[in-house]
Amino acid sequence: MDNKIVVFQDTQIRKIWHNDEWYFSVVDIVKALTDSPNPRQYWGKVKDRAFKALELSPIWVRLKLPAEDSKMRFTDCVNTESAFRLIQSIPSRKAEPFKRWLAHVGTERIKEIENPELAQERMKEIYELKGYSKSWIDKRLWGIAVRQDLTDVVHIMEYVKCAVNARAHFN
Repeated sequence: MDNKIVVFQDTQIRKIWHNDEWYFSVVDIVKALTDSPNPRQYWGKVKDRAFKALELSPIWVRLKLPAEDSKMRFTDCVNTESAFRLIQSIPSRKAEPFKRWLAHVGTERIKEIENPELAQERMKEIYELKGYSKSWIDKRLWGIAVRQDLTDVVHIMEYVKCAVNARAHFN
């Protein structure tokens, strides 16, 4: 994987591939989301207040990333899920749009749990935004439905086979 730097609102955010997922520098995220002159110190206060003082599990791991002096140094890093938790713990105007977006996405997912058809509609919208044709989208949804039906049949056949084997075993 390519450990390129991500740029967010003119701030470079270092990342590294670790344990089959991307991890991002916490200090870089804090720098992007706050007006702090010292993001490392800001993160230290957030870490103490929001995680250590409340005895919560750490959401970060220490990984080696290139520092400003080009040397590899241990840096607190978070995966995508933990980055969302970090954003929620930062009291900053710059973080507010992310917090609103997270709340919106969370609300959408809860509604989709209550009504799964909403998830299918969202999937269609996403495919349309990506430029796929209506015909392709319909074929994709049909393929998913067929695959689910086949999976259900396989599960039923496995259940029947187990039941027959169990019955033969007890006879």
